Order: sequence, then C-alpha cells, then structure tokens
Amino acid sequence: MTLPLPFAPYNELSDNECQERIRAARSKLGQEVVLLCHHYQRADVYQHADLTGDSLKLSRLAAQTDSPYIVFCGVHFMAEVADIMSKPGQTAILPDLAAGCSMADMANLAKVERCWRELGEVLDVENEFTPVTYINSAADLKAFCGEHGGIVCTSSNAGTIAKWAFEQRPKILFFPDQHLGRWTGHNMGIALEDMLVWDPDREYGGLTPEQIRKAKVLLWKGHCSVHQMFQKHHIDAFRAQHPDGIVIAHPECNFEVCAASDHVGSTELIVKTIKEAPAGTRWLVGTELNLVDRLAREVLPQNKIVQFMATTICMCSTMQRIDPQHLAWTLENLAAGQVVNPIAVPPHEAELARLALDRMLAIS
Repeated sequence: MTLPLPFAPYNELSDNECQERIRAARSKLGQEVVLLCHHYQRADVYQHADLTGDSLKLSRLAAQTDSPYIVFCGVHFMAEVADIMSKPGQTAILPDLAAGCSMADMANLAKVERCWRELGEVLDVENEFTPVTYINSAADLKAFCGEHGGIVCTSSNAGTIAKWAFEQRPKILFFPDQHLGRWTGHNMGIALEDMLVWDPDREYGGLTPEQIRKAKVLLWKGHCSVHQMFQKHHIDAFRAQHPDGIVIAHPECNFEVCAASDHVGSTELIVKTIKEAPAGTRWLVGTELNLVDRLAREVLPQNKIVQFMATTICMCSTMQRIDPQHLAWTLENLAAGQVVNPIAVPPHEAELARLALDRMLAIS
C-alpha cells in the first residue's frame, strides 16, 4: 500500500514553488478535481478556484459538480456541506483540517440539546420553536435542525428562512450567530426586546420562564470574531471625512453597525452591489479583509474607492490556514492516487443535515 506524501517537506516550499506545483497537479488531474473557494479565501489560493461564492452559492455548486474530488478552500463546516450535498462516489477534501470557524465552535450539539431540554421544561418546545442554524455550524447541528423540523440559513437568505420558520411555529431558536439573527428579526419588524440572548453557559440561558414564554426569537450567544471588530465609530469617522461615501456591512456585524450602514448583506451581495455601483463612488466595507482587498483592486479601474471598515488588520485567521503549501500537498497526493483529509459526515447525520439543507434550498 502506497503511503500519502507527508506534508512536512511542503512547509519548506516558497509560495512561488507551490504555485507551479499546484498548476502542474491540476493539469494532470483535469476534470477529476474541482476547487471551490469562499470569498474570504486568501488571494494566492483564490486564484486557482474553479468556483467561487458565499456559503449559499457554494452550497448549490457543491450539489451540482460532477468531479470525483471536491477540494474545498474554506473552513471545516463548508467542506461538511460539500460532503452532505455531493453525489455518491464523490469525495470532499479540506486541505488543512485545522481550518475551522470560531463562531461555529460557539454552539455544539451537547449545548444545543441541553437548551432544547430546558426549553421543553418551560413550554411545548416541539410545537413552539423552530430551530434555525446558520450554515456556519457543524453538521450535527444541521442534523439536529433536520430532526426537529428546523432548517439552515445563510446570510443571503436569512429573511426568507425566518419567514418560513415562523410559518411552522410561533418562535425561533437561532444559532450560533446572535447578530445575524437579531438583524434578520429587526428587518421583519420584531422588536429588540422580543429577541433575547440565550447564554448556553447559564441555566435556562440566563432567562426566566416568563422571558422564554414572551420571546419571539432566542438568539444564541455567539458571534464572528472578524465582524465583531467593526464598530459604529468607524462609520462615523468615514462619514465625517467623506459625506458622499456609502457604507455596506455584513449582517454578522453588531446591530449598531448594521443600523448605521446604507446597505447590509451577504458577501455575494456586497460584491454585486459595489460592482454594479456608478463609477467614482467611495465605499466603506464591513467584512473580511481578503474580500475587501480583492474587490478594491477589481473596481479601481472604474475609479471606485473601496475602504476596509476597521482600523486594525482583520481577517479570517482560520481561513488563512488553507495556504499554497497545503493546496499543493493535497493536489499532488491526489495526482499520485492518494486522498488526504477527506471529510466524511456519518450517514445518519448526513441524511438529517441534508433534510435541513434541502428545506433551505427549496425556498431560497
């Protein structure tokens, strides 16, 4: 049995050497492999992508590709979605298993199940709450939603999903990102006082039975470490300097930032809005740095100025783990007939998770 090529020698390669070896391996593999890249991926990897997009777009693309190998340049939950949505015989691969998501890690199955049990002690949880998980979550949480009549959402379709969820039951349990949940509820006309934060480290989420009964939405105490860096004072300073400037933010930002922005939307919407904007416009963008830098370069020929919202460097550090070295190692192993870092969701879990994902795709 041939052993996989070890990673250690690749860590000594320069980025330029890796780029040449990536191209050579891709040429050898041809249609055997497809590379999916999220918008937040670093530029030296993003350049090799066959398909790019935000979480919703990539969920659809993962279900449509025919290549035997799907190499996902993103983070762990994205590769899980690719595995769940792919066809039998296809293999999803994550070049570095350490590429996770701190937000996704803020909600785990044990804590969500405990929350569900505690809610069940206060009211008829199966008939009162629709569980909604952001796609930025582990496969077992998507399976939990599938099993309990719930659904998955992305930042692109959260409003549509929330409307569906309320049609099923009168309340929503939304995890793991409180900010996306709050902004979505606000856009539906739900008062902030009717959306309460559930702290999974406290008994009954730190809430009283009366608060639980009155709440329309329970928001998991979770957030994105990147988007929490953006603050309203960044917007105030930009507007003072550029009164005609336009502000656009991702809904993972806090409520004050979203409320002060001119546009709020997913990475796909941010890209589309700025690319379709009139020439000569100036933008302040509240989302991950790699996307903002790439977008700034692309629209500069139209005399559009794109600025990053935060004053400090702010990028998705776990996404950065997918580097040219790991990609070269992954592809050269494939070219040699070896699969490294396959992502395989257990069948029963995958079946329930796909149920929740299919519900999402059917109404999005």
